[in-house]
Amino acid sequence: MKPTAQNLLEATLQDLHSLEGGLRRSYELCLPVVNKSSLQPEDDDTIETLTSRYARTIDRLVRKMFRTLDAFELETSGSLLDVVLRAEKRGLISSSEQVRLMTELHNEIVHDYTHSNLEDLFSDVMEYTPAVFEILEKTQGHAQKLLDKIPPMSA
Repeated sequence: MKPTAQNLLEATLQDLHSLEGGLRRSYELCLPVVNKSSLQPEDDDTIETLTSRYARTIDRLVRKMFRTLDAFELETSGSLLDVVLRAEKRGLISSSEQVRLMTELHNEIVHDYTHSNLEDLFSDVMEYTPAVFEILEKTQGHAQKLLDKIPPMSA
């Protein structure tokens, strides 16, 4: 049986909550690393975990949750840009440019474009992550409001 839009939204919302928790833990573990003059080998593992969690969260947020919200609200499917522009209209993101930059960083992480300088990549992830938390909060709140409007099924 194909999941309903409600089931998909609930599952995606739960998934985002879980991803956010992991990203927050990694971000907090990396805060002391930010001001180090040189990274130690053990810092690489902490940074790798953060960058990986950042990439998974951005992917799930932009490609899954924003599209799931569109489907739930009966919006016509379209390009990723269309999806992002609708997220901007909903007030979930400050601008499509912000998400474009976050997605470009995701691509650098996932496709290993510029891992030659881990410190620059780490710096960018640390810079963007607070904005990701803000988007997650708005998006999760929006999704929960939509779910709360659904009347309970009678038995």
